[in-house]
Amino acid sequence: MKAITMTSNLPQPPIKNPIKGAGLTKPGIVILQFVFISFVALIEIFFRSNVGFLTGIAIWASYYGALIYGRPGTTYVAVVNPPIAFGAAAILLLPTVGGFSLSITRLGVDLVSGLASVAPFLLSGALFGWWHYFKLVKQAKLTS
Repeated sequence: MKAITMTSNLPQPPIKNPIKGAGLTKPGIVILQFVFISFVALIEIFFRSNVGFLTGIAIWASYYGALIYGRPGTTYVAVVNPPIAFGAAAILLLPTVGGFSLSITRLGVDLVSGLASVAPFLLSGALFGWWHYFKLVKQAKLTS
C-alpha cells in the first residue's frame, strides 16, 4: 500500500519572534508579574472570596514567562519577585475585593489561608526558578 503525502505550493510565512528586541527588563518583569498575579487573584477573590488554584497557576506562569522572556541577567528578579507580588496583591485585594473590613485578625486569617492554598505553587516555582538561576550562574563561570 502506498502512502499518500500532501504537498502545498502555498508560500510559508517566516515565523517571527513574538517579542521585538532583547526582552523584558528587570522593572518590566516586576510590573508584569505583579499585574498578572494581581489580575488573576482579583478574579478569584471576587468569585471565591480567597485565592487558590487559579492564582497558583498564575504564579507558575509568571515564573515561567519571566524566565523565558526576560533579558539575560534578569533571572534573579524573575525568581525573587512572584512571592512578593503575590503578598502585595493579597494584602491589597483581600480587604477590598474580598468584601471584608480592615480588621487585622480577619486579614491575618485570610492571608494565612490564602498562603496555604498557593504554597505548593510558590515552593515548586521557587525551586525550579532557583535551579535555573544557579544553572545559569554555573554556566557563566564555566565559560569565563
